[in-house]
Amino acid sequence: MEPYSKVVAGLRDAVTAAMTKAIAAGELPDAPLPGFIIEIPADTKNGDFATNAAMAGAKSFRMPPFKIAQAIVKNLDLTGTLCERFETAGPGFINFFLGSDFYAEVVKDILNDPEGYGSSDFGKGEKVNVEFVSANPTGPMHMGNARGGALGDCLAAVLQKAGYDASREFYVNDAGNQIEKFACSLEARYLQIYKGDEIVFPEDGYQGADITELAREFADLNGDSYVSRDSAERKKALVDYALPKNIKKMQEDMATYKITYDKWFFESELHKSGAVKAAVDLLTEKGLTYEQDGALWYKNKEVVTQKLLREGKSQKYIDNLELKDDVLIRQNGNPTYFAADIAYHKNKFDRGFTTLIDIWGADHHGHVMRMKGAMDAIGCDGDRLNVVLMQLVKLVRGGELVKMSKRTGKAIQLRDLLEEVPVDSARFLFNTREANTQMDFDLDLAVTQDNQNPVYYVQYAHARICSIFKALAKDGIMPRACADEELKLLCAPEEKELIGHLALYTAEIINAAKDYDPTKITRYVTQLATLFHKFYNACRVKGENESLMQARLALCDCTRAVIKNVLTMFNISCPDSM
Repeated sequence: MEPYSKVVAGLRDAVTAAMTKAIAAGELPDAPLPGFIIEIPADTKNGDFATNAAMAGAKSFRMPPFKIAQAIVKNLDLTGTLCERFETAGPGFINFFLGSDFYAEVVKDILNDPEGYGSSDFGKGEKVNVEFVSANPTGPMHMGNARGGALGDCLAAVLQKAGYDASREFYVNDAGNQIEKFACSLEARYLQIYKGDEIVFPEDGYQGADITELAREFADLNGDSYVSRDSAERKKALVDYALPKNIKKMQEDMATYKITYDKWFFESELHKSGAVKAAVDLLTEKGLTYEQDGALWYKNKEVVTQKLLREGKSQKYIDNLELKDDVLIRQNGNPTYFAADIAYHKNKFDRGFTTLIDIWGADHHGHVMRMKGAMDAIGCDGDRLNVVLMQLVKLVRGGELVKMSKRTGKAIQLRDLLEEVPVDSARFLFNTREANTQMDFDLDLAVTQDNQNPVYYVQYAHARICSIFKALAKDGIMPRACADEELKLLCAPEEKELIGHLALYTAEIINAAKDYDPTKITRYVTQLATLFHKFYNACRVKGENESLMQARLALCDCTRAVIKNVLTMFNISCPDSM
């Protein structure tokens, strides 16, 4: 049990026992014990923990809260709670103050298992699929993919730390409409090499320079041998050449970004296996499709409306959504992206994942409800599909918006970013703002090597601690195990504040996992670095009496361990010197 949970559990038992004793002594009426909370107050100057038990018991005991509080504290025994004293305040709050045993125990817990500290079994080994980036393989990856990659990878890491069996997945859209458009674009550029302007480029084709480059490479290899061939054969050859190259580039970019996926899932496999047809047939069997204008439609409006009504939403609310039905099979007999998406998410459930987490761009917000509804419709629990919507990223340099790469003069791609900005900076900075907020990514800040750069600031704190140990080692001073009484010497305000923050780490991991928000951890570790610098400036390590010096070295070691723990979890380097 993490330190603060241990205290909460102990105080709950102590308050419950005190009320039971007070009832037995006739100091409180014989009535059912009230439900109450133990919490960390907003202002800890008045106590490290507080309970509302007296206010909560006013109705049950039919007494003023202040008198109930007096009866509780009269019978309160703090033995085993790690708190050393209590006091009443206001209308009946009872405040508790942590004792030296608590701070000593936190230090011991960390040093007993530095790498494992922060881990818990909160997730009970639940199988969670985290799908992120999933960029279209028809072109280079962009800034949204950069943000999604950092968020998704670090979220999976947090979930693993919190006891979930989390799997990272990249969904490759290598089939369907966008691949046909890719083929037509490549074909036009290839033919233009030999036939010039008489070949009209498709209106909705991909205009990027990468398409022209791929067509030129294909021509260099094959010459004009495909000019006279059938269009279908020509397009297939072009896609067979270009698509693997694009996918390989995506995999290389993700590796450069320090992201390793457990699975690269290819949409084409869904079509080959018949999974898309099976999903459509299942919806048809359930009476949730109909034919119109030569296409097969899914009754999205009906399904989502029923789902929202079950959730208590009003008809007016539903009407304002302007729900529409969706095409599953086009007039030409080809399935839509939506049909494949239904089959893909069903496949994830079929593979044994009980929770699905998708990280999508905010422009996909309209797709969330229909996917959840579709999961319900095929017999999966749509509420187990969780979508993290991610807002846009703007690149800024010198306070000005940046749209073009200095190197290429074209729109900045993920690869351009990683050539300009250290990977550690990118991974950390993209995790400093919640996914649902727009973000200005400061290119100047990302390459700055001073305390203005958050990742540098945290890494420097780790390096600074390492330098303390190196300097002491030169003087022949080595850290050693401390006795409990020595650790209880850590009682300065800065020491207690630092240890208190260290004690919160496991709870922060759990909260980040529950909220699907790894930015909680970057904020946590940044604050940890701040509290360490505050401690170090206020409390001398060398030169104090030997016992206090060793206790402070133990605290330095704890801080170093937790900083390394966070950075390692997020696949960010943790230098010993800077």
